[in-house]
Amino acid sequence: METKEAGMAADGGVVAVSRSGGHTFRKGNVEAIRLLAGLGVEGDAHLGVTVQHRSRVAADPTQPNLRQVHLIHAELHRELAAAGFRVAPGELGENVTTRGIDLLGLPTGTLLHLGPEAVVEVTGLRNPCPQINTFRAGLLKEVVGRDEAGNVVRKAGIMGVVRTGGEIRPGDRVRVELPAPPHRPLERV
Repeated sequence: METKEAGMAADGGVVAVSRSGGHTFRKGNVEAIRLLAGLGVEGDAHLGVTVQHRSRVAADPTQPNLRQVHLIHAELHRELAAAGFRVAPGELGENVTTRGIDLLGLPTGTLLHLGPEAVVEVTGLRNPCPQINTFRAGLLKEVVGRDEAGNVVRKAGIMGVVRTGGEIRPGDRVRVELPAPPHRPLERV
């Protein structure tokens, strides 16, 4: 899937882009999204410098928004289909569906160059909420589990902040720029 040498990793691509102006579980697929530096996806309910996810706003509305853009790898959709769950791009609330990149294996601070201009800095793992079981009963246990050592494993994508704005479309290239070592593994944000 990806090779990590000299700060770069193998390229991937954008499968779909999605947004929702309301706090909906699913996001509709669109022809293009525009990322705004320091804010997120134009027209999306999670756009903002400070947290926009309702549970986080309730806890502390002044927290920085480390969840401006949600990315999921299309390989997860195939994995879920093999487990009996049909899930399409945007249905788990992601803004960008990618292919060919091990998103979950990226270190914190990785820069994702999406399309010709946009750059997203990876901040951490998405922590899926119980609403996922309302969408598909039993799906939560497929995207959050435990490894053999008993550690929690989150597979519902990654979150990031927009460093450089720009438009993203399905078919765009994704280039991965790894941060300088030592690499810090992704944690829940």
